[in-house]
Amino acid sequence: MTTRHLLTGHVLQYSGNPFVEPWENAVKILENSAVLIQDGTVRAVGNAAFVEGADVVHHDHRGRLIMPGFVDAHAHYPQTAIIASWGKRLIDWLNTYTFPEEMRLSDPAYADQIANRYLDLVLDHGTTSVASFCTIHPASVDAIFSAAATRGMAVVAGKTCMDRNAPQGLRDTAQTAHDDSEALLTRWHRKDRAVYAITPRFSPTSTPEQLEALGALWATHPDALMQTHLSEQVDEVAWMRDLYPGARDYLDTYEAHGLLGARGVYGHAIHLTGREIDRLREVGASLVHCPTSNTFIGSGLFDLMGLARAGQTVGLATDTGGGSSFSMLRTMAAAYEIAQLRGDAVHAAQLLWLATTGSATALHRADEIGALAPGLAADICVLDLASTQAIAQRAREAGDIWDAVFPTIMMGDDRAVAEVWVNGQPLRGGK
Repeated sequence: MTTRHLLTGHVLQYSGNPFVEPWENAVKILENSAVLIQDGTVRAVGNAAFVEGADVVHHDHRGRLIMPGFVDAHAHYPQTAIIASWGKRLIDWLNTYTFPEEMRLSDPAYADQIANRYLDLVLDHGTTSVASFCTIHPASVDAIFSAAATRGMAVVAGKTCMDRNAPQGLRDTAQTAHDDSEALLTRWHRKDRAVYAITPRFSPTSTPEQLEALGALWATHPDALMQTHLSEQVDEVAWMRDLYPGARDYLDTYEAHGLLGARGVYGHAIHLTGREIDRLREVGASLVHCPTSNTFIGSGLFDLMGLARAGQTVGLATDTGGGSSFSMLRTMAAAYEIAQLRGDAVHAAQLLWLATTGSATALHRADEIGALAPGLAADICVLDLASTQAIAQRAREAGDIWDAVFPTIMMGDDRAVAEVWVNGQPLRGGK
């Protein structure tokens, strides 16, 4: 007899996109409701989930929020050990901390150590799926996919490709970038819950020849994702113009080499021109908002509400380790703060959707993860809405359920994560 698990508590439900329709219509919290899971998937939600039987194990989360596991749409797991390192601007930070640390992952044992540490840390914070850049070393890709497989996690990753403006120990060539990426893609893409992403770091660290080679690879394997960085800092954009004097704009450095498409995922995208905004929306590409990184490194203020309201696909990410936290709760709080600086107030319903279905959609995986709906993977995070004294005293004064949830978004951390399920298996909690 297959065991069924019944989780009872407040249940987060989506029926639409809260950035393009009223959030009250698109996102609901079913109070004192339930989720039924079996064989790794969600079988029922709401009244239909309440079942009894000898094969049903009840998990009582009364007063807690049962929601999809967080989906982190842009991260650098090799930077786990250097998170929160003091730095100046992006290029200084890369040269001082990132590149020396990434060279250490040439050692497969060290890559395995960091990959396992990283996934344990994100699970502690309720994140059940990530999209990560690796290093130029194929072993770093094997490490994260292998570590994810042992946990049953849905992960996107790819070998980071760079053939200039990086230390010798982190440079490949146009040919090796293509060949290594193709071999890794063949080995991992769509194996269990793994999805491969072709991964040029960003235009300044790739020659036109390397971008061309990776564009050709993507054309050969259009089912793969392609992830990179776009218009993160003003001085980075100026550097790109020096390196690609014939380009119309930053996006054109990718577009001209076959690296713009619907399955493209572009991190940061802060300093966009009108042409770039229109073109990204036209092709259906995804942008990823990295708010703690953008403030930590002083990159700028992403136009979340303007882009999302205009129909642009947007995900949310920690950008570890440029981002200063592994927590998607802290990331949502930072997204709220940045929007406030731009004159917009983002509702809790929009933030939760962005950190789950929004990110899953950006990664073209919303048919698998990012929501609690029958047939989707049982990747679940249960939030304690009174995890600390400060949060509890605020929640007690709440006028409604949304007023009770918002303090956890703004002040919560791993202490708020009561339980985490991945692929129908409890991996964290039981608090």
